[in-house]
Amino acid sequence: MNQLYNEHKKNLYSKRNAPIMLIIGIAFIAANLRSPLTAVGPLVNEIRGSLHISNTLAGMITTLPLFAFAGFSPFAPRLARKFGTKLVLFWSLIFLTFGIILRSLFGGVGLFLGTLILGLSISVGNVLIPSLIKHEFSKRVGVITGIYTASMGLLGAIASGISVPVAEESRLGWSGALSIWAALSFLSIIIWIPQIIRRKQEMSIVKKTIDNDIKTKVKDIHEGKNEIESINGNAINKVNLWKSTLAWQVTVYMGLQSMLLYCMVAWLPAILIQQGMNSNKAGWMLSLYQLVSLPTSFLGSVLAERKANQRPLVITASLCVLVGLLGISLEWTELTFLWMIMLGIGGTLTFCLAMIFFSSRTRNADEAARLSGMAQSVGYLLAAFGPMLFGFLHDAANNWHLPLIVLIGASGLCLFAGLGASRNLYIKYNYL
Repeated sequence: MNQLYNEHKKNLYSKRNAPIMLIIGIAFIAANLRSPLTAVGPLVNEIRGSLHISNTLAGMITTLPLFAFAGFSPFAPRLARKFGTKLVLFWSLIFLTFGIILRSLFGGVGLFLGTLILGLSISVGNVLIPSLIKHEFSKRVGVITGIYTASMGLLGAIASGISVPVAEESRLGWSGALSIWAALSFLSIIIWIPQIIRRKQEMSIVKKTIDNDIKTKVKDIHEGKNEIESINGNAINKVNLWKSTLAWQVTVYMGLQSMLLYCMVAWLPAILIQQGMNSNKAGWMLSLYQLVSLPTSFLGSVLAERKANQRPLVITASLCVLVGLLGISLEWTELTFLWMIMLGIGGTLTFCLAMIFFSSRTRNADEAARLSGMAQSVGYLLAAFGPMLFGFLHDAANNWHLPLIVLIGASGLCLFAGLGASRNLYIKYNYL
């Protein structure tokens, strides 16, 4: 009798703590989705000099992950339906760790191959985490999305700030500075293990319920199978997102805001260095740009979820981005601190809005995963050309004015896409 009571007490304690552990796990996965990429920006000049590559090829270090996001994002929801969202996320962390090590320690070939592998791994988290949040925390999407984006921004900022100091102190230089992020991904693997164990327990309980035909809990076998499919991320509908105007507006918005982010991550330190700032301070300016995301991401996500129409937030975000870009392009260096804050607020808010659109414009977790997959596939394909084009335009014009003008134009287009994506509508049911 005591044994049964203790077992019941243990299961009850486990259930109460499960959401907390899941939130911690999501935060740690989010911490890995940007830091391995933002760590590269301040080190681009050192990497380029060490490997004797052009600005265009150096831009590929940032562009390769974006091509990986574009190519692999549509497959992430399919993997989740087949193997389960939590298990797919677990394996993505393992491959991420391998990619970071390969990129850091095996020269030029390892740099590009490892970058590609970690890009594929990060794409899984980018697509599936918004879907997981909608499924597990449907009544707290804004808060959990805020935690997710804040964790991503915090570690991304830290990565930018410490890259140059670590490279200068380490005998391995830039490779040593990039390799330290394998420790974070390995720790995240350990923290995510309880979710794999819990998933197996949940599936076991549902299957036993079906086998015992307990009518009070499961009306029929079909409903029981649907419950298993929900655990696996397998709830499927036939909405054709590719025919939806709203889905395309979300996709374009996602792509253009991503292009802005990754152009800044890749080239902002180089721009500031050419304007007279030393490399260490330029790295910390990139950190400031991302540190602003901490309060903005949380507050922006909560506000975006609570508002049926997010157009005022879209306009505010775009204005902040445009002011920041204009300040940098006009080389008002005495106000660089302010331009970083404006870019950080605007860029973070646009990213939060894109994440919220995946949930607020869809009706269920599977639809959210597929919209996320579509938006990140096409969107990151659009964004992938940004850093490479930015570097090419710099090489052609021998200055940063032309690429910055192009980025200002892209920010204007992002505003128009956001005005459409922020309408209080669901994706229409255009069936396949």
